[in-house]
Amino acid sequence: MKRLVVLALRAVLVTGLVGSLFVQTVMVALFGADLDDFGPELLARRVPILSIIVLGIMTVQVTMICVWRLLTMVGRDTVFSHGAFRYVDVVIGAMAAAAVLAFAMAVTLAPGESVAPGIVLLICGASVLIGGVGLLVFVLRMLLAQAVARDAEASHLRAELDEVI
Repeated sequence: MKRLVVLALRAVLVTGLVGSLFVQTVMVALFGADLDDFGPELLARRVPILSIIVLGIMTVQVTMICVWRLLTMVGRDTVFSHGAFRYVDVVIGAMAAAAVLAFAMAVTLAPGESVAPGIVLLICGASVLIGGVGLLVFVLRMLLAQAVARDAEASHLRAELDEVI
């Protein structure tokens, strides 16, 4: 069962990475060309808008790569080790960066009449939610730290028991 779940998640990650690369290369370029239709206000902010979108997609890609590495550790039964913290910390950083980028998008779109204030508020709400997911991953990191400590303690007790026997 564990192997099937890992394979399914890897298929999702590969699909997500391929799709995000397509969006990053093709769709963002097409969106940049379509900004001409939205008027001169957004056209003047084309570079910041497109940069934020590309960087936001990169945060998703970094997260997917880290989840892939963690899945590899799950397959090898080494996820409860200090090596997992590096990938979890990168995911937390990527989530924080994504939250800041979403807020930056809202700030970039706010001036002028070309974007409705409700859309800007929705993007701000999405920024808060992304930050919340980052905090949730941080809490899960603390649980991982406890599990690693318990595993180390159990290994130590097992070694002591082996000496006694």
